[in-house]
Amino acid sequence: MILSGVAATLQEGLPELSERMALRIRADVEAYRDESLITLESLRTSCAANADLILSHLRLGGTPDAGSARETGRLRAEQGVPLADTLHAYRIGSQLLWTEILAEARTRPDVSGDLLLTESAEFWSLSGLYAEAVAVAYRETAAELTSQGQARRSALVEALFTGIVTDRTLWEAARELHLPEQGPYAVAAAEVGTLGEEPLIGAGAALRRANLPSVWRLLPDEQLALIALPTPAAEDTCLRVLRRTRARVGFSPRFDSLRDTPQALRFARLALGGLRGTGPGVARFDDDPLAMVVAAAPVEAAHLRELVLRPLLDLPAAERSRLLRTLEHWFSAAGSAGGAARSLFVHPNTVRYRLRRVEQLTGRSLSDPRAAADIGAALLAVRDPGRAG
Repeated sequence: MILSGVAATLQEGLPELSERMALRIRADVEAYRDESLITLESLRTSCAANADLILSHLRLGGTPDAGSARETGRLRAEQGVPLADTLHAYRIGSQLLWTEILAEARTRPDVSGDLLLTESAEFWSLSGLYAEAVAVAYRETAAELTSQGQARRSALVEALFTGIVTDRTLWEAARELHLPEQGPYAVAAAEVGTLGEEPLIGAGAALRRANLPSVWRLLPDEQLALIALPTPAAEDTCLRVLRRTRARVGFSPRFDSLRDTPQALRFARLALGGLRGTGPGVARFDDDPLAMVVAAAPVEAAHLRELVLRPLLDLPAAERSRLLRTLEHWFSAAGSAGGAARSLFVHPNTVRYRLRRVEQLTGRSLSDPRAAADIGAALLAVRDPGRAG
């Protein structure tokens, strides 16, 4: 090889050469100045390995071995050094090495200018080959790290929703998922219409723009979100975002500890189960807590329905519907016969007559708060018989 003597001489002084390379790179490339990303010793070792790789090929020939270059790419990806800065540093090292080769070659009478010109093409072709090896290894490692990071994030989200967490896991989850360590938080559960499709598409980005951190999990039948609510207005903002998705969503009460995420998920699912109709909407658990309690205990709710309202339910369909509808309007009007009459478009006395009929059939007085509560709870169970057994 024409430059074998030059390469052998430079290899003898490799420790000093790699030191100068490392210092030059650190001075010229900003990312390499951060000792927390890459130490000077690590940079010096990498410079020595890559310089030795090229010098050995110039001295011995043979098939180029890009092992050290690939190792550099892998290591920089793991250290979080940007790829552009990694390749810039590699070019700086190559330029400094070629400068040293030229300086040493000019001291040798047997190395002419024409020979150096020929070797220059060989050197930069080899340098380009190794730079490509750096880039390929970097991208492969970065993709692997991204996949591992996504898997870990998914596992942490799953741990929060299922409650399989320790105090350390809670701290790690908050840090790695970019959630505040303390609430308030809320959980949203949205109904999935088509398998694999996100009903809350775009909501995560909208919440980020509103500075509301959130994490997400897509299941076959629902999409879940754990959302931080750091300001008094955050919940209203969050609800507006969810309503814009035109999905069917249940929303939990606010809670302060990530440890309570599984219970909040249960409340969100109950709220979703209590959402009436088939169209889009957002149901807050706190908007109708009694309905949520009824939904949470379907067997007990069915028993209550039978115990309290069976005589009314046995009536002919038209009368049964009329009395149940009157009860619903009366409860919605906070026990006002006049208010119920206005929403039903009937005379208040008609409402009073129907309410007395309910009292006769059930044996319970609507003027007794405890009896009215029984009837109200049983009425919630009637709204959705499937939900109450």
